[in-house]
Amino acid sequence: MSKNFTVTEARTAIDQVRPMLDDVIELRADLAELRADLAAERPSRHGGLPEAKALEAKVYALLEKIAKKGIEVKGWAPLLLDLPGQRRGVRVHWCWLEGEQDVEWYHRRECGFAGRRRI
Repeated sequence: MSKNFTVTEARTAIDQVRPMLDDVIELRADLAELRADLAAERPSRHGGLPEAKALEAKVYALLEKIAKKGIEVKGWAPLLLDLPGQRRGVRVHWCWLEGEQDVEWYHRRECGFAGRRRI
């Protein structure tokens, strides 16, 4: 059974994991550059294939840590997070998208991102 967050708890949870989110974003950019360099068969300031595998492992480890807090990782490029909750007796996800300062959106669980509404 997943944790249910109030909107206040969802906002607090995002604030608590924000350093990890920032790390994911930076590592993801490094990994994208390294993959592009590897595909073009040119040297990269980020290393080679072993470093690409290490970056992938770091990203996935951070995403796992975030998920262990009851936060659902729906996407990682861009980062899209859902936090299960209830609003007026309806099961919803409080929704956070990379670039947003706070949790300002929700959607019914069965509607997904397309059903996002302002809180």
